[in-house]
Amino acid sequence: MNLIKTSVLNGVAVLIKTATMFILNKILAVYVGPAGYAAIGQFQNFIQMVTSFAGGAINTAVIKYTAEYYEDENKQRTVWKTAGSIVSIFSFIFTFLVLIFHQQLSLYIFKTVEYGSVFIWFAVFLIFFNLNALLLAILNGKKEILKLVIANIAGSLFSLLVTSIMAVKYSLYGALVALSIYQSLNFMVTLSLCYRSNWFNWTYFYGKIDADIAKRFLAFASMALVSAICVPLSQMVIRSYLSHEYSVVYAGYWEAMIRLSAAYLMLVTTTLGVYYLPRLSELSNIQDIKKEIYLGYKLIFPLAVVGGVIVYMLKDWIIQLLFSAQFLPMRELFLWQMIGDSLKVGSWILAYLMLSKAMTRLFISTEIIFAFSSIFLTYLCTQIFGFEGVSVAHLINYALYWLVMSYFVFKSLKGQGESFGK
Repeated sequence: MNLIKTSVLNGVAVLIKTATMFILNKILAVYVGPAGYAAIGQFQNFIQMVTSFAGGAINTAVIKYTAEYYEDENKQRTVWKTAGSIVSIFSFIFTFLVLIFHQQLSLYIFKTVEYGSVFIWFAVFLIFFNLNALLLAILNGKKEILKLVIANIAGSLFSLLVTSIMAVKYSLYGALVALSIYQSLNFMVTLSLCYRSNWFNWTYFYGKIDADIAKRFLAFASMALVSAICVPLSQMVIRSYLSHEYSVVYAGYWEAMIRLSAAYLMLVTTTLGVYYLPRLSELSNIQDIKKEIYLGYKLIFPLAVVGGVIVYMLKDWIIQLLFSAQFLPMRELFLWQMIGDSLKVGSWILAYLMLSKAMTRLFISTEIIFAFSSIFLTYLCTQIFGFEGVSVAHLINYALYWLVMSYFVFKSLKGQGESFGK
């Protein structure tokens, strides 16, 4: 399946997910407010970290090797069996840990023990959360895009339904519980879609862990875990800094800005994951790889730029429509955020090549360096520009990241001769 067909199919799911996110943002804006947004952002970052450590870190490897072994079903099954066993073991370990420390986690993340039971909900449903992600990774690697699209649409609808009901009825507490469980509920839909595939069999997802496959997973797991620590943790630090320097309400404005960016860029970023990762994984000829990268810059990057221009021009209307008048102070973040988002997409096109070819050292070093630089630049720019400096820092950070990606990735390609990664 080529980039255009994948983008069209993926676009259907993205349009639905974007619509549900917009509706959900409006509901959350009304029922939890800017301060509640900040709390939700902290909890989502915690979920990102825990699910990665509980087995989600290997999903990129599952996509890669499922796609790479597309002609060898036995090797694919070995990959799935190893992945399923690893996910199950680590999910149960982290379920146990979260259950034990739920009160301490609530105090650390929310500064109160009031939300301790939220972590219990999350712990109970963690295994289904990660199994759902594993099955989605297999569908992606198998290039069963239609089933992947259906599963993603179901996830969007579950998110809207569960979070809306819980937020309206129980305010912030309800929204946090919904975040803990809705992905797990989607597991039943994803499982039913996979069950109808001729490649599915229960026995393919548990059993002896293959040492060679597990070793190959290690490079991807290390990259994913570093990313799972650096990105959410840097966001949590920045959110805490904004809460201290300005107020928790201003941290909520920034969280709303992040959510808006994620929503309008969703078509671009999900296409990168659904099309680029498996596609680059199966390519070994340098010219073919370069062709795919240039295609991304001709089709995907302009979409990000156009989207950013439209969002900036309509910013006042968007804030009132998607959030509420309480969020109007976030308008000063838009210009720098939109430019930074375009630069982020440009850099990610190259970053996905790092993932697909397991360029571990480069990925880990850049993730750590630019996570720290985002924190440092936020502090520096807010001291100079005030609150809007948080978006100025976003722009500068991704401009530097793109430059570094361009230099090292193309240098690596140039040094590989005619083939890469085989």
